[in-house]
Amino acid sequence: MKYLKYKTLKWKIIKQLSNLNFSIILLLTIGSTSILGTIIEQDKNIDYYQSNYPMKSHISYLFNWKNILYFGLDHIYTTWWFILLITLFFCSLTTCTFSQQLPSLRNARHWKFMPYSKYNNSNINYLPIKSFINIIYSLNQYNYYVFQRNNKIYGYKGLVGRLAPIFVHISIIITLTGNMLGLFTGFISQEIIPEGEIFHVQNSIKSGKYSHLPYNIIGKIDNFFIEYHPNSSIKQFYSLISLKNNKNENLIQKKISVNSPLKFHGLTFYQTSWNLEGLKIQIDNKLIQQKLQEIKINKIRTWIYNFNLTNHESLFFLVSGLNNQIFIYNSSGELLQSIKTNETFNINNHKITIKEIIPSTGIQIKTDPGIPIVYFGFFILIISIITSYSSYHQIWISGQNNKINLKGITNRGQLTFEEELTELQRDYIKITL
Repeated sequence: MKYLKYKTLKWKIIKQLSNLNFSIILLLTIGSTSILGTIIEQDKNIDYYQSNYPMKSHISYLFNWKNILYFGLDHIYTTWWFILLITLFFCSLTTCTFSQQLPSLRNARHWKFMPYSKYNNSNINYLPIKSFINIIYSLNQYNYYVFQRNNKIYGYKGLVGRLAPIFVHISIIITLTGNMLGLFTGFISQEIIPEGEIFHVQNSIKSGKYSHLPYNIIGKIDNFFIEYHPNSSIKQFYSLISLKNNKNENLIQKKISVNSPLKFHGLTFYQTSWNLEGLKIQIDNKLIQQKLQEIKINKIRTWIYNFNLTNHESLFFLVSGLNNQIFIYNSSGELLQSIKTNETFNINNHKITIKEIIPSTGIQIKTDPGIPIVYFGFFILIISIITSYSSYHQIWISGQNNKINLKGITNRGQLTFEEELTELQRDYIKITL
């Protein structure tokens, strides 16, 4: 008795999951929450939401910062309820595919002779009965699969058209699988590395529950440089990256830029940003390294360093790029000189040379094992779109009262199918003459 109750409950659950209306409701819910995730900025800090979604606003009843944080609207795509929706939708598609669509495809290949009572409608074409062999030959000429029993014939073609809905389901299932795999096992790391420095993948800004950082990979920024337009605006910036293993053996080296990342064993290194970290300054025979501070002058990124000559006198070095002039100002704001790197100038009996501008590069390291699976799901979806243009035709023929009764239906392309039936009848009449 318990087994029967368990089996009944199992089939009720399967029936509910495979219900089309249930799947549509899930899909609309997922779509609505995804739209909400594009409206509300994701993965920001609390201060951001407090300033942009305050309690006293016209939308405070729904989208104030407390509700956003409480319901996880600041990270919708990783909340437990969104993952639950995706899981239910995945189960719904899977049960529908195996319990309804695949059996319907298997049934579509079987012969289906129509009883005489079903022929009594206005869509029947009547042909003079001459020979069933001739009508079967005509059907074969139009690539129909033909079955005959006594004076009844059944034919179909375009079975691939019935595969399109199945391919759509399979493609969505594969895509969801890839997304979930990437969600739980992928990570994103952001590193700011000065030129010439060695780095490890360690500063993770987003990671899945089952992800892990590759501790056996060591990176080095061999070089960083900027390509400028003739008007001194930035055209592109590049980083030359070398990857090594724990034995300091070179694995790969590549010059990366925006939209041209380095890919290695599932890791992708993106060029994201750049900065100027400091200056190497030679004062007489002494070499020092000082940090630059970023400021904005007329909305232009500029870096400044304050060098104290004496207790009452300072020099200010202004840098705006790697190949631009370095401007030197005194404490009164007067421009003293503009130089380039490795140029020497004298002040207060001191020889000062800017030996090097030290840049740093912003590198984003990302891994997502689900991306190939997602791409494969899109490939299956493309196949489903192509196969959906194939029409599934069915024809029933019965001979009685010295006439051949012919009836046909199709799932799409009704006019084309009617033209084909007309051609089929003409060919049959020509053969029988």
